[in-house]
Amino acid sequence: MLRNILTIGSWTFASRILGFARDMLIAAMLGASPLADAFFIALRLPNLFRRLFGEGAFNAAFVPAFTATLTLEGPRRARELAARMSTLLALWLALIVGVGMVFMPQIMAVLTPGLRDEPLRFGLVVELSRITFPYLLFICLTALVSGVLNAIDRFALAAGAPLMFNLFAIVSLFALTPFVATPAHALAWGTMLSGLAQLAVVVVACRKVGMGFSLISAPRLTPDTREVLRRMMPGVLGAGITQMSLAIDVFIASLLPAGAISYLTYADRVAQLPLGVVGAAVGTALLPVLSRQLRGGKPLAAHRSMNRAVELSLALTIPAAAALVVMADPIILTLFQRGALSVEEAYSVAWALRAYACGLPAFVLIKAFSPGFFARGDTAAPVKIGIVVVLVNLALSLLLTRVLAHVGIALATAMAAWCNAGLLFGLLARRGHFHADRRLRRNVWRLVLAAAVMAAVLAAVEPWLFPAQGLMKLAGLAALVVLGLATYFGATQALGALDLRDLRRRRS
Repeated sequence: MLRNILTIGSWTFASRILGFARDMLIAAMLGASPLADAFFIALRLPNLFRRLFGEGAFNAAFVPAFTATLTLEGPRRARELAARMSTLLALWLALIVGVGMVFMPQIMAVLTPGLRDEPLRFGLVVELSRITFPYLLFICLTALVSGVLNAIDRFALAAGAPLMFNLFAIVSLFALTPFVATPAHALAWGTMLSGLAQLAVVVVACRKVGMGFSLISAPRLTPDTREVLRRMMPGVLGAGITQMSLAIDVFIASLLPAGAISYLTYADRVAQLPLGVVGAAVGTALLPVLSRQLRGGKPLAAHRSMNRAVELSLALTIPAAAALVVMADPIILTLFQRGALSVEEAYSVAWALRAYACGLPAFVLIKAFSPGFFARGDTAAPVKIGIVVVLVNLALSLLLTRVLAHVGIALATAMAAWCNAGLLFGLLARRGHFHADRRLRRNVWRLVLAAAVMAAVLAAVEPWLFPAQGLMKLAGLAALVVLGLATYFGATQALGALDLRDLRRRRS
């Protein structure tokens, strides 16, 4: 499992680095302007539905069913199941895309009420959203095919596809901007085309490993597809509740002055680096492993897998969270403060980043705990937890925004994530599906102490290593990163919290 986590994490890391290049270009060309706000809103809508029908709910129901069919009935029956599910998903998503594009003004009037009194900004959001919305169809089919690849332990092929999104965004900024109305329009067209490219990558990869299947065929509701749909529906409801939290963020941010949505988006991009590299990798790799172990009657092996996944998640995200809080200013000033983004706007982004970073370990723990439900076919329990979390997020957002403006939205999201992780852990523990073993209990406090040592060192040397202006910012940030890594891993070795030799043995 560790090798699979590292494989997925490596590809995700490469994608996030390319994403930083993309966001640096966007910040330089658009800054925190109404154009940037409009594009980020247009991108959030298909991503909301992608997480609703694609990666989360669908894979939670499909991957265990596909794994069981592949194990018990063979590749041919597994491919037939994938083809039937692909057809049903494509027809459903095509309907959503068609209806969404027709009623986009009404949808945006609900999601962004703060823009209704600004016809030019509102019209731009509607126009860009209509361009990006078909991305939903392509990326959800990509998630299905990626689920097939993950189920047969071909994680690298699926994890590499998101590189296309960032690559197309960068190319479109340079290649399409002269031919469309604004750079935001170029980004919107690049987003839509990247969905096609990602789907093509995973389809070709699937065929190369002998698991190719038809994406569109005659729709059939067989007992196995009904079972996947039955398990998927609670997951869709749960994902819908989770995505409602994101919609609430956009709703509230649209009521704030122009630029708030951009501040939150730039900050979220940075926070997504450790979350994507660690969280997505752990969740993606753990689900098929737990499914096989539980299907094979090996509950103790499943218990060990979850403990090691949680341990690795904490070992990487606790120091990441501490570093992002301490180094928020150097990171944002180096990555984004140029061109259209002013120094004052960069500091606004940095404060949002600090708030998001406070919830980083919780976001990743959610990814580690959720497979404990999904691998057992339970997609309903997280829904009940999600309802509570949405209400917590809404209440905290309304309360904190009055005092902290856009930073309050980010802080409310982080606090709600801790509530989500705590409730997932409590329910798993009460059912006897998870408890922290001796190794995990022994190491957690050591990891926290090592991260605290690292944070103290970084806070002490930042004024000396990082210049506020000039070309040396990148060198200063790199020096802080190297120092932070050396301090943290040195402290973990001294405290006995993380054995790098053990990690190398488990990878091999």
